[in-house]
Amino acid sequence: MIKNIRNYKQTLVYGISLAVLLLLLRWLELRYVILAHSFEIYAGVIAVLFTALGVWVALKLNKPQVLTKVIEKEIYLTAAANFVLNEQQLAKLKLSARELEVLQLMAVGKSNQEIADQLFVSLNTIKTHSSRLFEKMDVKRRTQAIELGKKLSLIP
Repeated sequence: MIKNIRNYKQTLVYGISLAVLLLLLRWLELRYVILAHSFEIYAGVIAVLFTALGVWVALKLNKPQVLTKVIEKEIYLTAAANFVLNEQQLAKLKLSARELEVLQLMAVGKSNQEIADQLFVSLNTIKTHSSRLFEKMDVKRRTQAIELGKKLSLIP
């Protein structure tokens, strides 16, 4: 193998020389093109940079800021068939029979109007029962009242 390279040494030297000369000529040609068309090249580079910047800003502005929270809560389950009303908690909270009935209907998922229709009272009466129920149970929302009612065994 080494003998073969020595035989072609002159050819390899000429080939490498021609390759270097060709690279030099290409470099000079490129340099001439750059000098002759420098404004167009600079404008093109600036246009590409601003396009990339615009795409980046658009992606940042349009990206939705989503925050996912995982909340773990204990859920108190009691079988409806085995449900026993906790009379002590009922007496402690001083809930009336009508307020307990409203709480039970809330737990079923009925709206205030549906509860009023079922109990044959006005909507304002149900709102009053609900607000007093929330005060007595020290909650702010229906879901909190239902959760506390289940926890205290007031509703199944």
